[in-house]
Amino acid sequence: MTSPEPVVEPEARKAHPEHLGHVLFITAAAAMGGFLFGYDSAVINGAVTGIRDRFGVGSAEIGIVVSSALLGCAVGAATAGRLADRIGRIRSMQIAAVLFTASAIGSMLPFSVWDLGFWRIVGGLGIGMASVIAPAYIAEVAPPAYRGRLGSLQQLGIVSGIVISQLVNYAVAQAAGGETRNELAGLEAWQWMLGIMFVPAALYGLLTLAIPESPRYLISVGRREKAKQVLGEVEGHTVDLDRRADEIEALLRSDRKPTLSDLRGNRLGLLPIVWVGILLSVFQQFVGINVIFYYSSALWQSVGIDTEGSLFYSLTTSIINLVGTFVAIALVDRIGRKPLALVGSAGMAVSLAVAAWAFSFKTGTGDDITIPDTQGAVALVAAHVFVLFFALSWGVVVWVFLGEMFPNRIRAAALGVAAAAQWIANWAITVTFPSLSEWNLSGAYWMYAAFAVLSFFFVLKYVPETKGKALEEMG
Repeated sequence: MTSPEPVVEPEARKAHPEHLGHVLFITAAAAMGGFLFGYDSAVINGAVTGIRDRFGVGSAEIGIVVSSALLGCAVGAATAGRLADRIGRIRSMQIAAVLFTASAIGSMLPFSVWDLGFWRIVGGLGIGMASVIAPAYIAEVAPPAYRGRLGSLQQLGIVSGIVISQLVNYAVAQAAGGETRNELAGLEAWQWMLGIMFVPAALYGLLTLAIPESPRYLISVGRREKAKQVLGEVEGHTVDLDRRADEIEALLRSDRKPTLSDLRGNRLGLLPIVWVGILLSVFQQFVGINVIFYYSSALWQSVGIDTEGSLFYSLTTSIINLVGTFVAIALVDRIGRKPLALVGSAGMAVSLAVAAWAFSFKTGTGDDITIPDTQGAVALVAAHVFVLFFALSWGVVVWVFLGEMFPNRIRAAALGVAAAAQWIANWAITVTFPSLSEWNLSGAYWMYAAFAVLSFFFVLKYVPETKGKALEEMG
């Protein structure tokens, strides 16, 4: 599934929609997919210790259960584009909503840790689909004059979903007396944490019934008049709708979907710019950001903080992530992508190294683990600073880079390869952290700090600045 080319005729670029509120509703409804993406990714954080104790499993099994959703993500992302081109963007969103809903109910009522893993994979399929369909749909329905700002709703939806999931986890734990194994209305608290996703998943499904199909898809299946009606609703009736429909038809006729063979280079198998995109994706994950979003509750408990406190700190780090995302959105077009990435790498390297130092003071084993008060406070501050630097830099600019840095002729295929590398790297970090932290928590954080240092020099030497360049300039 490819988005329309960004170059549009002056009339459409200057057009102001007659019903901007309606356009905002449409794009916000699609961005609910991003909200569920963030929510489902992070909600497991508060449930990890409850799952481990309920089923009596070790670090390796927990790593597999938590990371299993990422396997579904990879499959969902790989198949979503073709499915959306075949049955439409709206029906594909509805399938994702069903998958999210089924995952919430199944995860709430698992018989064993392994069928919980299965339901996590089902939810991952929904995440993967939403991660592809929502931004593409927004790009296809947003008026050209507002496309950039409306497109940012997807990232805002993701970080908002992370915040809300942590807020729900904290509230549920509070209602259950502060422990994830305590019962609440017949179920343990961690089960409610996973099951409450049913509410936003059902809302997402209902919202898809109230928004129109993409004009690009409608024209591709011969429904030109319906496409013109939607274009009129989102771009305004002062725009020449026949001309806009003609442009979309011409783009569809000239579309040539790039293939993996287009990415081949003479050296190292792939074109150098494709390797740059892959390594950007890998570094984004190898700094260990998803350790915070998936495991921070268990992480803080592993250094002696009680359940209630650990859930509270998971909430505060997710709020910092939201704040940092707003900072990135405000700065990315002002100071450029590369300076933000460099500042982020430097800030992450220092904060991760400080956290690694603090964690080296951890003593004890099993349930009798402590860390001195001073080092504990330092670790908490360092973790929050790390999340802030990630959110205001790599959390946003990597996706901006990937959307801009590739030449037009290979953009879709190269972006797909880079995104796949990101899911794989995410899975690798997620599945290994429980065992790594049990072996040497400080060592794990020194490793993440080393990747942050490497990311700085990688950006400095190999990543081109894309600020202010037209997509057609990317050679």
